[in-house]
Amino acid sequence: MYFRLTADAAELVEPENVTAFSVRSDLGGADLAAAVERAALGAVLPDGEHVMIDVAAIRRLAGNVPAGWEDDLAGMLAYAQKKGWTSEDGSAVRAHVEH
Repeated sequence: MYFRLTADAAELVEPENVTAFSVRSDLGGADLAAAVERAALGAVLPDGEHVMIDVAAIRRLAGNVPAGWEDDLAGMLAYAQKKGWTSEDGSAVRAHVEH
């Protein structure tokens, strides 16, 4: 799955694909941070190349997902936690920004 992020909108694409996770956007710097905030996705990390995406935002934007998706998402989050890619409380997961 990936988030397609523009200055005006965020869309979660291919939510059923839990083996990939990123933010795709042509925005950078302050524009990226503002778009993430407007879309209520989470927060851009200081390196500007990663976004901590709120798990609630994933669920909110997932739309119509197949049965078993919550289990698949839980598996993805567990894997990310083992790699150190989640917030301490598990409420957010890191996504790489692809330009």
